[in-house]
Amino acid sequence: MKASPSENPSVSAARDADLVTNSILYKEFLAEREEILRHKWIESEKAGHDIGFEKALLDWIVRFRSSWREKRRSEHLHAAT
Repeated sequence: MKASPSENPSVSAARDADLVTNSILYKEFLAEREEILRHKWIESEKAGHDIGFEKALLDWIVRFRSSWREKRRSEHLHAAT
């Protein structure tokens, strides 16, 4: 979305930021990130040391992402009805 020539650039940037932070895609990204961080904490506790975000991310994607997304989709469908 382009700002009109008379529009203040900071107002335009704030509006664009609001569009992003209020988008469903961004909210899903944040929810997924929260799950990955939770997985990182759990697996780090099991290992006795910080396993790092990248390892936790890859492990979570392989083991849990599909079922997590399906559960979220199902919850959203039930909430909409």
